[in-house]
Formats: sequence, structure tokens, C-alpha cells
Amino acid sequence: MSWKPEADELDQRHRWAEALGGEESIKRHHAQGRLTVRERIAGLLDPGSFHEVGKLTGNAAYTGGKLAKVVPAPYVMGLGTLAGRQIAIGGEDFTVRGGTSWGGTRRKGGQGGFVEDLAHEYRIPLINLIDGAGGTVSSAKKRGYTVFPGVHGFERSVELLGEVPVISAVLGTAAGGPAGRAILSHWSVMVIGTSQIFAAGPPVVERSLGEKVDKEALGGAHVAVDLAGTVDNVVANETACFAAIKRFLSYMPQNVWQLPPVLPCDDPVDRRDEALLGIVPRERRQAYDMKKLVTMIVDRDSVFEIQPTFGRSVITCLARMDGKVAGVIANNPLVYGGAMDVKAARKQTHFMEMCDTFHIPLIFLVDVPGFMVGTQAEMAATLREGMRAVYVGLQLTVPMLTVVIRKCYGMAGMGTTDKNGLDLKIAWPSAEWGSLPVEGGVAAAYRREIEAAPDPALRVQEIEAELRRFASPILTAEAFAVEDVIDPRDTRPYLCRFINAMQGKLATSVGPKYKCGVRP
Repeated sequence: MSWKPEADELDQRHRWAEALGGEESIKRHHAQGRLTVRERIAGLLDPGSFHEVGKLTGNAAYTGGKLAKVVPAPYVMGLGTLAGRQIAIGGEDFTVRGGTSWGGTRRKGGQGGFVEDLAHEYRIPLINLIDGAGGTVSSAKKRGYTVFPGVHGFERSVELLGEVPVISAVLGTAAGGPAGRAILSHWSVMVIGTSQIFAAGPPVVERSLGEKVDKEALGGAHVAVDLAGTVDNVVANETACFAAIKRFLSYMPQNVWQLPPVLPCDDPVDRRDEALLGIVPRERRQAYDMKKLVTMIVDRDSVFEIQPTFGRSVITCLARMDGKVAGVIANNPLVYGGAMDVKAARKQTHFMEMCDTFHIPLIFLVDVPGFMVGTQAEMAATLREGMRAVYVGLQLTVPMLTVVIRKCYGMAGMGTTDKNGLDLKIAWPSAEWGSLPVEGGVAAAYRREIEAAPDPALRVQEIEAELRRFASPILTAEAFAVEDVIDPRDTRPYLCRFINAMQGKLATSVGPKYKCGVRP
């Protein structure tokens, strides 16, 4: 006698799990322009690499003591490979109960779920495919009592931020716990038009505040990505989302005990781009394209920008130098003249912590006149958020390289240098620095003298011209107060030389950097 009846039953249970919420539910899901969770996993992972865990989990119905049907738990998860790398992956199944929490004693996924334990125990990256609303008030009726919030808490979610890369893709409507989990990640992405994220949805908002609003206006991509920075990047469709996830992960190590992957590089280390010589205008107040400048320095086609539409006065991107991963922080003179506002400060702080966590050295391309000023900036707490960026910068352990392209002033400028490390600073001939820009500083420092002059405006011009004579970067280099002034065309060779030299330092510094990882 064999165990074939039991094997046949297992096979039937697997087919029910693969059917998700049923044909009609899947049709409705597809009609909204969204893939099912199983289609998402198949579209993202290496073909045939998914090994599901917990496929039998669900609510079974019996007739006359015989199994009649199993409705699967609304979460699919397991192991897989992405570009040959082992990862843990999981996501809500919106076709079953809208992806709301299953409510089992041990969860398959979500906060406090097995998939997070899998990433923690095996020290492998975690990819969250988020498409659900978390808990529901109806669970109290089923349970017979209410529970405190966080009974399945975020403890493991927070712990993972200091251990392995965590990526969250918001692929539908995320509220409650799933929305919170999307924030507890190193990088997040959503799809324009079909993804929304908020603490609570329109029915709760209307009931609580009397405000009628639809899902898109409450937490669509424009709000979540462009205005609030709740989610990092937005893409056009789910296929583009999978490509972006693969690209981001390609810069990350498996965990904090390893270094980021190094790729072969066919872009010559000694490449000197002639266009760099003329990219910065001689007119100090004229803007230029810093993003273009970045692409001319790093390995060709290696730029992956993070939060491109939020805090736009600073550019944060992952890139490669001679095949090695580097984080680039570049001030953007096309937005606020490169001044750091509250959003740019938040963006820079999170990016620095992420790079430090995963042993990614930082390159600062500096053109910052200081913190954003004015009544709006003060009411937004720009000073506090800006000093938080300085605070984090002074605690970084990865090597930092500073290239002053043009302006480097004030506390924002101070935050671009490696004060606790080598403090290597190089400058272009267009560079200038100090506590304050000459224009604003003269009005404050020479106020009485200017007011007493027969022609105050002329006196301002005279003093500014006099002080600019001392602003030459060559004079600072003569005193070795800046380590080098270079031909702009030599920037790539110079930086590659030092990125290669610092690999020994990086290799001997692997391991956890923060008790609880990167702050969300």
C-alpha cells in the first residue's frame, strides 16, 4: 500500500493555492492593470528559481469529512534567485480578501512573518511585493477579543535594516501595516496610476475628518513620491518595476558582512571628458547641468538615481567607479541654486546612512551656497533637518571624497567633508568656499561702513571685489588647506585612483554599523 492518496491530496491543495482567489477575482485584478502576486514573483525572479514555503496555508472546507476546498492564505512567499543571488521574497495576494492579514498565529509574510525571519537567519536580501491593507476590524469578531496594535510587530523589520538589503515595491493600494513596512526599507518603488500608499484609506479619512478624497489624491505617486518622499522612486508599469528592483540590488551586497559586488569595467579609468572643461559657466550665478556632469565622471551607464523627483536641490545616486560601487551626492544648481532645503536634507541623510550601512564610499560633488533661508525655510525646520544631515555625516565610517565644483559655504558645505577620516578635498578652478558667500556676507560684516559711504552700492561692489581676491582655490592649495586643485578633465582618473586605493579599508570594516539599521 502506497501513500499516493495523500500525495494526490497535496497536489490538489497546491492547485487550489495556485488558483489564488479564483478566476473572477483574477480577472478583476487584471482589469485594474495589475499582475497577481504569483505573476509578479515569476516576472522578477530567475526563471524556475522560486521555492515556495507555506503553500498549504489557508482555510479548508470539509464535506462529510472529506476535503472540499481550500482558500489560500493571502500571502505568497519563499526563496528564489535574482541574477543568481539568493533572496527572500513575498507579497500579499490581493485576489484573496484584498490581501488583508490572514490572522494566523504565525504569519507567512508581512511584519513579524516567516519571510522576514528567512532573510534574517540566512542573511539574504528581502523583497516585499506590497499589495494589501493589513489588519481589519472584522478580525475581532472572529477572535472574540481585540489585541493591542503591533501584536505582529515591526521588530524584525527594523532589525533587518541593519543586516540585509530590504526592497519594497508598492504594487497596489497599501495601508496600515503593509504601508508601514514599505517605509521600513532601504529603497522603495511604486507604479504610477495603479499604486497608492497611506496610513489609512479614504473611508477612514472621511469618517474621521469629513474629508472626501479618492485613493490617488490621498496617496498616489505625485503625493507619495514627488511631494512627500514617502516612496523613493516611481515607474511606468510593473515590468519597469522589476527592472528597477534588479538594478538597485545589483549595487548592494548580500548583507552587511560582505562588500558590494564589483563588475568588470570597460570604461577607461583614465578617460578625460573634454566637455568638463566648459560645463561650469564663468558667470557665478549661472546654473548648469549637474546630472550631466555626474555621468561624465562615473562609469558609463552606471548611474541609478534615488528619489529623483524629491528634494531636487541635491542629487543622490548609486554609480560605479572602475567597476566599484560608490554613492554620489551632488548639489543641483538648477534648483534653489543648490541650497539645501528641508526635503534635500532628509534625502541626503537617508542616502548617507544607507551607503554607510552597506560599505559604499561616498563622493560629494559640491556646489552648495548653504542652507535654504527665509521665513518658509525656517518654518519648515530647515536648520534642524540640515544639522541632522551634518550630524549623520560626522558619524559615517565609510571613506568620503570631496570635489568642490563651485560653491562650498556654511554648515551645508561643512557636511560634505570627511572630518573624521582622511578629509581629502579636491577642487576645480571654479571652486570657492567660506563661512558665507561674499555677496551676503559683505552686507552683514561691513554694514556700518556701507551705510556711511557716499555711494553704498558702489562700496559694496568694491568690498566684494577686494574679498574675492582671497577666494582663489590656488591660494588655499598653497597653504595645503585644500589637498589639490585639478583640471576638471582629470576628475574621473583622480577619483578612480582613490576609490581603488580604499578597497582595503572597506574590506576590513565589514559588519553591522548601526544597532537598528538605517532610519526610515
